[in-house]
Amino acid sequence: MNITKYPGSSFPLGATWDGEGVNFALYAENATGVELCLFDNPDDSKEAERVKMMERTHHVWHVYLPGLKPGQLYGYRVSGPYEPENGHRFNPNKLLIDPYAKAIAGTIEWHDALFGYELGHDDEDHSYSKTDSAPYLPKCVVIDPNFDWEGDKPPKIPYHKTIIYESHVKGLTQLHPDIPKEIRGTYAGIAHPVTIQYLQDLGITAIELMPVHHFVTDRYLKDKNLTNYWGYNTIGFFAPDVRYSGTGVRGEQVNEFKNMVKALHQAGIEVILDVVYNHTAEGNHLGPTLSFRGIDNASYYRLVEEDKRYYMDYTGTGNTLNAMLPSVLRLIMDSLRYWILEMHVDGFRFDLASTLARELHEVDRLSSFFDIIHQDPVISQVKLIAEPWDIGEGGYQVGKFPPGWAEWNGKYRDCIRDYWRGEGSMLGEFAERFTGSSDLYKDDYRNPTASINFVTAHDGFTLNDLVSYNEKHNMANGEDNNDGESHNRSWNCGVEGPTEDAQVLELRARQKRNFLTTLFLSQGVPMMVAGDELGRTQNGNNNAYCQDNEISWINWPEADADLLAFTQKLIAFRKSHPVFCRRRWFQGQPIKGVGLEDIGWFLPEGAEMSEENWSHDFAKSLAVFLNGRGLHSPGPKGEQTVDDNFYVMFNAHNEPLTFKLPAKKYGSKWTKVLDTSDSRIEEEGKVYEPHKTITLQGHAIVVMHSTMS
Repeated sequence: MNITKYPGSSFPLGATWDGEGVNFALYAENATGVELCLFDNPDDSKEAERVKMMERTHHVWHVYLPGLKPGQLYGYRVSGPYEPENGHRFNPNKLLIDPYAKAIAGTIEWHDALFGYELGHDDEDHSYSKTDSAPYLPKCVVIDPNFDWEGDKPPKIPYHKTIIYESHVKGLTQLHPDIPKEIRGTYAGIAHPVTIQYLQDLGITAIELMPVHHFVTDRYLKDKNLTNYWGYNTIGFFAPDVRYSGTGVRGEQVNEFKNMVKALHQAGIEVILDVVYNHTAEGNHLGPTLSFRGIDNASYYRLVEEDKRYYMDYTGTGNTLNAMLPSVLRLIMDSLRYWILEMHVDGFRFDLASTLARELHEVDRLSSFFDIIHQDPVISQVKLIAEPWDIGEGGYQVGKFPPGWAEWNGKYRDCIRDYWRGEGSMLGEFAERFTGSSDLYKDDYRNPTASINFVTAHDGFTLNDLVSYNEKHNMANGEDNNDGESHNRSWNCGVEGPTEDAQVLELRARQKRNFLTTLFLSQGVPMMVAGDELGRTQNGNNNAYCQDNEISWINWPEADADLLAFTQKLIAFRKSHPVFCRRRWFQGQPIKGVGLEDIGWFLPEGAEMSEENWSHDFAKSLAVFLNGRGLHSPGPKGEQTVDDNFYVMFNAHNEPLTFKLPAKKYGSKWTKVLDTSDSRIEEEGKVYEPHKTITLQGHAIVVMHSTMS
């Protein structure tokens, strides 16, 4: 290969094709030398050419190579001190992935050569490996950024109208019989008209994809013939993972991802990415040297101040990216902007977001990370959702993120599960969670939509398994069933696992409807896990992170058609009645010109709840009046929003319970529109007068509707 080189530019970082050649730029502050390695084929064990990068501007090494084109494969070798005790782990024998690579042409082939030290050496990582890692590391790809978006526009669905569907790219379509085999489990599989139509019919407004940033399967999992199915182990923050590509590995995966986003947008569906900026796939001090560690370890990671050989670990993965450092902040912000501007995604869910807020050791919600996002004119305008905890001290931060952020509300999940399994003293917290968790968000000038409500997520039991298993069944994970959540915070009808008992099956079906109904009638933003509406089971596995097989994939041929139909109608019901998805808090005060409060709480016998009633140890039932005229805050264009009145009754007792409807001032005529003791949702039915009684079955919800006169 006859290489001509020019100094090039220090900006932008990464490999940038301009139509005539490629500019390469790499940040490596403590490095003493950088070599750009060019490859002809993804499986080449030796580079076709090495190019010494002689230009260095503000710690960025750069070079311009005319004549190179999209599809070119490359990597880096970086020289510098190998002094683990001082935080430096340079080793030019190790090929390194560009942190700004836009595509990666393959996955890691595990080998001892990927480690910067000699495995088995008495002094562990104080030794030094001279074995070349190039045969085992996937190569980076120069991409062509041009793409015909056909006028694509972000749907920009407001939070109060948002319904999130958490999904895994592969698991969603891998077993779908109507998707062509060659694209099942891929970005193209999601973009297929069959998938798009299903999502539209279901009624969701946003698909939240589990990690698609290029990730690594841990060696210990590979050795057990398992894999990192979930993908929370990133090595490429700009590269869509090649495993989900049905079209190619040399940049085709980028266009395939863009086509998926374009197709979803055309259907009115937003794309939210689950992103993992808190750590990388390089693990602790005994982990491999794949990218950041070899490029400039001290410029990327949180190191133990007293001994920089070791890493601070707030994530349970061995390392933590140091978001206090300008180089790391720039990496994260550049990555976020890239996915918004170039890939057109609509938002992000930040894994273990408390880690990003840590200044020194304490969690500080006014950290540099949040300050920079708040002022960024691009990132601040998309949906920003925090998983508001990490494993470090003080890491549980539900309700403590800044305005502009929404949060996975773990307290909502725990409360709703506890209520429906019949825990006592739950009414006060249940009412709080059902109405948007004002105790967590109101004092910070945030709205009910700051709460992302969920009963199940990828991490834990599926909805079906939540009501079907007392204990986790994780033996397939190879950890003697010691991994995963230790207990099931739900009610499983007294029979463990699969059964043919018709009564038990009906009770389980009712509980699933209860959970879904509570979720979709609660104030806040509902999130459901893909497959819960179909009765998906993981056979009791509540930690299927390593199961890339039928345990995790949606089994479309065995879908629960009745539950799907119920969920579709339930979502449509929520979307058609703004009283269940308010933009502002309930006030509990009479509405001007109406006289009635916007909300009221009642005992089954029809009397309003008193302070004493809220703390009754054995109370498991209550009703709530929702005033449709309480939607007095105008819409985004100034329009006045009004709705009908609703009376929602909850019975978490095992036995049937009689409820009395409220006085005439709350509604002169009532009709039943939903009863979770069966799977029907209707807009018409028998008319009930004020003070009339209705019997709720054990473990059931009934929703009554009164049209305003």
